[in-house]
Amino acid sequence: MRPASKESNEWVDGFLFVGNRLILDFLNTKPVLADGPAELLPDAHALERWLIAAGLLASPRAKNLPRSWRGSAAAAAFLRDLTAFRENLREAVLCIESGSVPADAFLAEINALLVSHPLQTTLRKRSGSVVREVNFEPQKPSDFWAPIVDAAADLLSETETSRIRKCESCVLHFFDTSKKGSRRWCSMNICGNKIKVAAYQQRKRDQQAIQEP
Repeated sequence: MRPASKESNEWVDGFLFVGNRLILDFLNTKPVLADGPAELLPDAHALERWLIAAGLLASPRAKNLPRSWRGSAAAAAFLRDLTAFRENLREAVLCIESGSVPADAFLAEINALLVSHPLQTTLRKRSGSVVREVNFEPQKPSDFWAPIVDAAADLLSETETSRIRKCESCVLHFFDTSKKGSRRWCSMNICGNKIKVAAYQQRKRDQQAIQEP
């Protein structure tokens, strides 16, 4: 399950969407900053906002569902399990970025979740071709395992693992969708311009130092 890139609208309701993969945007909900990790999903309400921003609660009916979950034991349990999964995912992504493969235990966790929370899809005809559509109608918090785990499996089975990277300038992870595969930062708007401006200023300082008597 690979939602379209949100590059044109990188900030949505306080969350960044620069990963080009749903699961990397989810991983980025706890960026590890210089002074420590920053939790962007501290409670069920924050998770609800992220699910809407990520497009997993698209219809008006679906958006209203989580309101009845706020403060519930089911929502609290799901958030606790989900954030624990996120940290296991982080270890797997770091392994991939270092040229290794995720641990067998994490693959077993993914496989178990895929069995217990399968993502339902349907083939349909559209404009003379066959398309695969996701049938996702959440009824309870744990239903959201389906799209999240499906996205995780999609990333782990990615053949171009060299395109899964950590930004050279910050702490965010992304999937490089550029034609040449040479993207170095999470976003041109966020880190790319900052790096280019810093490089330009350094060149000017170097030139001035050479010209000075």
